[in-house]
Amino acid sequence: MMNHHRVDRGRFLLLVGFVLAGWNLRPALAGVSPLLTDIMGDLGLTAAQGGAITTVMVVCLGLLGPLAPFLASRAGLDRTLLIGLLVLAVGVVVRSAGGVVALYGGAALAGAAIAIMNVIMPAIVRQHFPTRIGPLTGVYVSCLVAGAAAASAVMVPLAEVVGWRSAAGSVALLALVAAGLWSLQAFRTPARRGERAPGHRPYRALLRSRTTWLVTAFMGLQSLTFYIMLAWLPTIFQSAGVAADQAGYLLGLTNLAQIAATLTVPVHAGAARSQVPHVTVAALLTIVGYGGVLLAPTTTPWLWMVILGLGQGASIALALLIIALRAPDPASVTALSAVAQSSGYVLAALGPVAIGLLHQLSGGWRVPLLAGIGACLLQLAFGMLAARPLPAHPRP
Repeated sequence: MMNHHRVDRGRFLLLVGFVLAGWNLRPALAGVSPLLTDIMGDLGLTAAQGGAITTVMVVCLGLLGPLAPFLASRAGLDRTLLIGLLVLAVGVVVRSAGGVVALYGGAALAGAAIAIMNVIMPAIVRQHFPTRIGPLTGVYVSCLVAGAAAASAVMVPLAEVVGWRSAAGSVALLALVAAGLWSLQAFRTPARRGERAPGHRPYRALLRSRTTWLVTAFMGLQSLTFYIMLAWLPTIFQSAGVAADQAGYLLGLTNLAQIAATLTVPVHAGAARSQVPHVTVAALLTIVGYGGVLLAPTTTPWLWMVILGLGQGASIALALLIIALRAPDPASVTALSAVAQSSGYVLAALGPVAIGLLHQLSGGWRVPLLAGIGACLLQLAFGMLAARPLPAHPRP
């Protein structure tokens, strides 16, 4: 009986720690854009330089993702996640503490931490919840989205009270709380061999696989279309005459709307033979959201945000679910996750700075938003290819 209670308590702490880790995957990113006007004004940044704060972080998500398998091969998955949470807290504090160098340096450090956690989370799901991959993918992607929504909504009101530096730095507290709880799991047992990441041979096989590159392209394009809006949506709304705090709330709403999709889509899509219908609907909803912001930003902005959120929430959940489904074990999931997320985020990093440059060159938001819709169409095309069932899977 005592052992049963100990197991139940251990599983409960594992789940709570897992949920809190998921909450930390986006606030450090989503909390920047509502404060972008303040940050640019305080530090004298141009629009492209302002967009580059997000771009620096997303570049790190891409370039530094391979750190995760390297760390996991030495420390195990659980302790690697703990390292990510601690580095995130340090990066967020540095980013808020000084001038332009600290801003970009801290952003890079926070981006590195998020890169590690992004890659590790699908493998954590596969290792600790092997029979519940769909639902638990939905849980942590929902936490990811909820963290982004909360950060987007509270940053402007918080900054009005304590200033943008303290507001942006407050994200470190969330990371430290999660690290404290996850440390109970990370040090509960020694790192097991089963946790360890693969060597070079699985990478060689992955890089030769057509499926790997289709999954990578889909991951990158849905991230590209997401980070364009994450970086610039409040600024676009403010340019259309929406108050700064309302613009922040609208970004929070689109992140909040994603939760409905992230809680349900992985469960249904994970049980389906093909994820093509899910990917198609997700991309079309995203396109409608972009179109609404382009054509009628002040008419029914809440409606466009709900539609955009449903599309983007489904898209990220499907990308991460496909990564977890396409590999046979946690080590292989770590490898595929590193390849797909690293290459994908390098592509995604082009979005915010490219949109900032297009805005500077065109003097408005029409051309940048049309470019974003073009990226959504590419997301649709590659997503349909990536979501097809593998040929080796027999028909039921």
